[in-house]
Amino acid sequence: MEMDKREDALLRIYIGESDLIEGRAAYKEIVHYFKKNGLSGATVIRGIYGYGKKSQLHSASILRLSTDLPILIEVVDSEDKIQAVLPEVKKMIKEGLITLEKITIVKK
Repeated sequence: MEMDKREDALLRIYIGESDLIEGRAAYKEIVHYFKKNGLSGATVIRGIYGYGKKSQLHSASILRLSTDLPILIEVVDSEDKIQAVLPEVKKMIKEGLITLEKITIVKK
């Protein structure tokens, strides 16, 4: 059985839950920006444990309720569409990590 394969791109944005854009949650602002610009979909994943550039640990431990857990935003779409929004995304992210990789979609 042959699978339909398609080349696309995966954009990942790593930020903190407490990061803001103009006083609003950064992850929500970014997802709304993607929707407004016609990207096929975005997913926000809330991490339970991690650290970033500043090496500060963030945890979802019951003993320490963190309000700044790691957030990962993922978007899969054509590389052209992602490249079109990337300059604005870079401006939106003050601190964080942005990655872009080529992927193969095996089922849609």
